[in-house]
Parts: sequence; C-alpha cells; structure tokens
Amino acid sequence: MISMSSDAVAILGFISLFVLMLLRVPVGMAMGLVGVSGFAFIVGGAAALKNVGHTTMRTVTDYNFAVVPLFLLMGAFATTSGMSRELFRGANAFVGHLKGGLGIATIAACGGFAAICGSSVATAATFSRVAYPGMRAFGYPQSFATGVVAAGGTLGIMIPPSTVLAVYGLITEQDVGKLFIAGVLPGALAVAMYMITITMIGWTRPKFLPEGPRSSWKERLAALRDIWATLLLFAFVIGGLYGGLFTATEAAGAGAGGAFVIGVARGRLSPADIYRSLLETTRVTAAVFTVLIGAILFGYFLTVTQTPQKVTEFLTGLGLGRYGVLSLIMIMYLVLGCLMDALAMIIITVPIIFPVIKELGFDPIWFGVIIVMTVELGLIHPPVGMNIFVIKSVVEDVKISTIFYGVLPFIVTDIVRLIILIAFPAIALYLPSKM
Repeated sequence: MISMSSDAVAILGFISLFVLMLLRVPVGMAMGLVGVSGFAFIVGGAAALKNVGHTTMRTVTDYNFAVVPLFLLMGAFATTSGMSRELFRGANAFVGHLKGGLGIATIAACGGFAAICGSSVATAATFSRVAYPGMRAFGYPQSFATGVVAAGGTLGIMIPPSTVLAVYGLITEQDVGKLFIAGVLPGALAVAMYMITITMIGWTRPKFLPEGPRSSWKERLAALRDIWATLLLFAFVIGGLYGGLFTATEAAGAGAGGAFVIGVARGRLSPADIYRSLLETTRVTAAVFTVLIGAILFGYFLTVTQTPQKVTEFLTGLGLGRYGVLSLIMIMYLVLGCLMDALAMIIITVPIIFPVIKELGFDPIWFGVIIVMTVELGLIHPPVGMNIFVIKSVVEDVKISTIFYGVLPFIVTDIVRLIILIAFPAIALYLPSKM
C-alpha cells in the first residue's frame, strides 16, 4: 500500500511540476513547491519545513557551489571589456576572405569566447551584436547569418568553463575540474565540425555565400596582438586546472580575478562597467541558486518516493542493452530540449537518470559531456530553442522560421557529433585520465 501511494504521489508530483512550469512559474520555485509539498505529504510538514531552511543555508554557503558565481563573474568581465569583438576581428583577419569566411570566423570567435564565458545564452546574445551585422553587411543571407550565430552560441556550455557542466558535477558529486577538462576535446571537435559544415555549404552552393576581402599579414599580426588577453586567460584557468594547480573553485576565482585585472589594465573596465558586471552576475547567480535549491528540495521528494531506484529497475529491465537504454535517454533529452531551458532540464532529470547510468556501467564524466552535448542541441532545436529566441530578441527584423531554417545544417552536424562521442568515449576521457 505504501509503495502504491508513493508511486501515485510521485506521478502527481511530476504532473504538478509540469503544470506549474506551463503556467510560467519559475522552474526553481516550481520544483521547490512540489518537492516540499510531496515530502510533507509522505514524511510530515515539520520535517519538510526544516529541510527548506537547512537546504537553503547549506547551498548558499557551500564552498564548492562558489564555482558558479565566480565563473559567471569572469564571463561578465570578459563580455564588458570587449573581448568578443577582438576575437571576431582576429578570426576574420585570417579566414574572412574564404567563401563563408565570416561564418567560420564567427564560429572561431564563439569558441574562444565560450572558453572565458561559460554561457550559451550570453554567447548567442553577444555575437548577435558583434558578428551578425558584419555578415549582413557583406551580403550573407539572413538565415545563414542567424543560423551560424545560434549554432556558435551553443559552444558556451560545451567548452570549459561551462555553467551546465559545473551544475551537473555538483548534483552528481563528480570532480568539476575533470568535467571541464573532459569538455576540451569535444568542444574543439564541435568548433571543427561547424567550420566543416560552413565550408561544405560554400562548396555545394557557390553563389550562396560571398567572399570577403583578404587581410594583409600586417593586419593579421595586429589582430593577433589584440587577442592575447583571451588566450592568456584561457591558458591560465584551464592550464591551472589540468596541471593540478587549482581546484575548480580556485580556478573560477583566479579566472574572475584575471579577467578583472586584464580589463582594468587595458582601460576596458570603468567603475560603471565593474558595477554593471557585478550586478548582472548577482542576478544570474540568484536565478541559478534558486533553481539549485528547488532541485535539491525536489530531490528529497524523489528520494522518499524511491523514484530513481524504480526508474533504474524499469529501464534496465527492458532488455534493450546498455546502448539501447542510452538511446532512449538521449531521445528523452532531445524531446525535453524542445520544451525547456537547458539548466532546468539537467537539474530535473539528472537525479533520476544518473543512477541508471551508473547501473549500466557508463563513465559519469563521459556521460556529463554527452548530456551537455544533447542539451546543447536542444538550444537550437525547434520548436523552442533558447538560442533562437535570444537572437530574435536582439535581431528584431528576422523571423523565427528563418533562424530555424538557417540552423538546420548545424542540427545535423550536432547529431553526427553526438554519435561520434558515443562511439568513441576516449575523445572525452583522454585528457581527464592524464590529470
């Protein structure tokens, strides 16, 4: 009877959660409300209310969770100090003369910016202002220009430091530093495959993409001198992580401090810019921590209903084999990616899915990369695609359907890349194994 009642409560909890989300209740609040209510129904109101206080205090004071606001602050300082424009100009100086060269330059710049930002939404919004006008000025079709920016924006959560990878590590108690290092080669693969996709579009449709003017070597060297700050910051943070000099939290602090010092030393961060960066980081951090606290409270509810164990038993009992179950999980994420935000998707599903992955014997670090890649695909996948709507909010004269049309080749590229990473786990696991 207890088992039946806990199953019914769990199902009712999930229904209530999705209803609240459809009613546009913030996802953190929705998870917290359902989690506390469900826990109170099964265990008791006093214990549920005590959990709220303990969870909130423990989360906001946990040293390990400091990795999130510190990397967000690093990204805010980097954005405000204009590193994105320097990256785009540097990449454009070398490849802008090729067919589709501005698109390739946008991908290269997005990859570089992702390495110091960690947010896909911020990357997409930034390059909607930095790269899109340049592509349109040289005669690039609107669909292609917006599609490249949308796809390039997804690199923000793949290339370390990644907010989503950090949250996955915190939820699953995996080494965040190893997760960041595991994202380096898959991130480089993503950049390379996007560039190849643009090159193939240029080959197959010669009149579709124009060629830009060729830069002289003097201009190229000048452009390289402008991006030293970004290269130095990335090498400092990731090199320190890989070399064992920093923990993930220390690397985040060092990165935020480094971005601040570089910005001030170059005269790119005025007091007003610093204030704006701190304010933006505080706003985003508050939103992320609200979701984290709500997810932990919802996790307590899942624990008392034994939902993760039951889902594990169900999926492993289907007789589909390891990769059959993994395929089902990936399909689930692709569907959810069409409906909700990337961070919310990770936080809601990982506590349920992670035990299944461990039971099937998959490496947790590798699965972290795979899940982030799948979530990344959801950022540009119709009918929602968070990056699509971010670009629409910046470039108001473009239709949503135009952006989705432009991003279709990159969706195919993402699916191929996901298959490669599943077939060859060593791409993600080689660097962490050397730490």
